[in-house]
Amino acid sequence: MTTTTEQLSATTLLRFATAGSVDDGKSTLVGRLLHDSKSILTDQLEAVEQASLNRGQEAPDLALLTDGLRAEREQGITIDVAYRYFATTRRRFILADTPGHVQYTRNMVTGASTAELAVVLVDARNGVVEQTRRHAAVAALLRVPHVVLAVNKMDLVDYAEPVFAAIAEEFTAYAASLGVPEITAIPISALAGDNVVEPSAHMDWYGGPTVLEHLETVPVSHDLTACHARFPVQYVIRPQSAEHPDYRGYAGQIAAGVFRVGEAVSVLPSGRTTTITGIDALGESVDIAWAPQSVTIRLADDIDISRGDLIAPADDSPAVTQDVEATVCHVADQPLSVGQRVLIKHTTRTVKAIVKDIPSRLTLDDLSQHPAPGQLVANDIGRVVVRTAEPLALDAYADSRRTGSFLLIDPADGTTLSAGMAGASFAAVAEAAAPAAGDDAEWDF
Repeated sequence: MTTTTEQLSATTLLRFATAGSVDDGKSTLVGRLLHDSKSILTDQLEAVEQASLNRGQEAPDLALLTDGLRAEREQGITIDVAYRYFATTRRRFILADTPGHVQYTRNMVTGASTAELAVVLVDARNGVVEQTRRHAAVAALLRVPHVVLAVNKMDLVDYAEPVFAAIAEEFTAYAASLGVPEITAIPISALAGDNVVEPSAHMDWYGGPTVLEHLETVPVSHDLTACHARFPVQYVIRPQSAEHPDYRGYAGQIAAGVFRVGEAVSVLPSGRTTTITGIDALGESVDIAWAPQSVTIRLADDIDISRGDLIAPADDSPAVTQDVEATVCHVADQPLSVGQRVLIKHTTRTVKAIVKDIPSRLTLDDLSQHPAPGQLVANDIGRVVVRTAEPLALDAYADSRRTGSFLLIDPADGTTLSAGMAGASFAAVAEAAAPAAGDDAEWDF
């Protein structure tokens, strides 16, 4: 008989985030998912039951399983991103439960930046509201490949199919216009457990999967070997010992793609070309290495290479530039202004920069552009032009979420100011400007 450990080792990992407007039931959905899939410990459930009794509730409030901050429990809202890890026999999960308040939109960016799927909740009584559109737009900006629309509180609208159908149609049209490649709508009641883990007995008109069934079966591509090969250098190894007097290796984690001994590569931003003579992994020499392995690469020529340089195939290298055009989500309380001096951190490289222009700020409720705002404040999303002191080897975020992203940092105190995505903003914009792709074109994540 296969053990649980052996079963889990054969499963895939899905990172997903929940989002939605205030009181749409995100934390209750997550709590129901954990409870009904038997992914919580007895003492955790007992603590939730006791906390619920202290608040005068007869039944356990499953939202308390994720609302861990005292302020969250007292106010009944989600403030911080709560991460939960659970598993079934079919798949392992890392869940980010993100806040619904407008002022915490930046927290959704944090939770969804590494997600392969986003669950956007909608209250069946209210339908698609401004915050729903905002979260759909953030998911599209972050190139989240799969979006689930969970129409919650169906028990409060008598499980009416027309209500669900109208909301699903409106949201699907909006998300599709942003370039979201896959949208799945599921009618649920998180409080009652309908269509969360078990199929609902009240909605025989719905023949699709439950939330958990969809999470377990949605295709997840972790095959980074098909992506553009990129190796940011973290550390230069020079033992200069009697045993290794001439050893020079460049250590780091392969961000994407495959590297082979004998392959011609370029070192950026210098542009010097050379050949890989050796790859060391876990103390052994190997002929091939792939993402996300941590390895040491040895090169044929003694080139001036330091932390922050990027090694890439000679015939498939990213463009090197000092003028970065990108979409940023401003996450700091202090504003980002034109003329401001910042640090830009891209992979392992950090360089000085200045904000040359903020051409527009995005209004997420109707996707209109507010031209020349002058500055971005907390939770704003806008286009920026940044001039760097040294060249950066940037991919477009549409091509690689790893090497197309960066952070803007306050040089005075190290505060993260903005999270940036190089290149065009939404997928539809990027596709309109790019040549037609084949049927097998996919977003790299």
